[in-house]
Amino acid sequence: MTDNASALQLLLSGDPELFAIVRLSLQVSLSAVLFATLIGLPTGAFLALVRFAGREPIIVVLNALMGLPPVVAGLAIFLLLSRSGPLGGLGLLFTPQAMVVAQTLLVTPIIAALARQTIEDLWVEYRDELAAMDVGPLRRIATLIWDARFSLVTALLAGWGRAAAEVGAIIIVGGNIQGFTRTMTTAIALETSKGDLPLAIGLGMILMSIVILINALAWLARRAGERYAG
Repeated sequence: MTDNASALQLLLSGDPELFAIVRLSLQVSLSAVLFATLIGLPTGAFLALVRFAGREPIIVVLNALMGLPPVVAGLAIFLLLSRSGPLGGLGLLFTPQAMVVAQTLLVTPIIAALARQTIEDLWVEYRDELAAMDVGPLRRIATLIWDARFSLVTALLAGWGRAAAEVGAIIIVGGNIQGFTRTMTTAIALETSKGDLPLAIGLGMILMSIVILINALAWLARRAGERYAG
């Protein structure tokens, strides 16, 4: 039986190990996107609407962090959570929670930077109208976020894509422990190095399906936004 056929058989048979890996991957990536959204959207909105000393350098750093190397993020979280680190007493290293923290660190700059640009563009368009209506700062932020919701969904999906495909950081902080911290990307890397291609191919098929789904949802969100604006 070829490797591709074996991989397809794993998928069709509902292999427990394969789907446990997929389930953990989705739990970690979706949790990271949720936390990144809670941090990144308000941060992006604040930077878009508030002028203060040092704002421009912060925006430059935020944009640079969109390309933060995963291994650097993983190393930073490892040092933070290691036994000798400031948060070592929490015992989070080599757990799914540590992986969520690492992916949140990677995804937050993406969501914050894209949200800032989107909301700032809308603010230029609506500034006079909102000022004439004497809308307060919090209502202003809520109004612009709501109006930009379709574009912001695209930003969230971009963050999810980064989280779902990430491997370097979660290997460092998760340890790729079988049945506990092994995700699709780390399992693909490990199984390929071991020569267990059917499992690696099966996971690759699922991961590619998720990536295609993410891009399809982003396209639908953009189209919905265009129809709404029209």
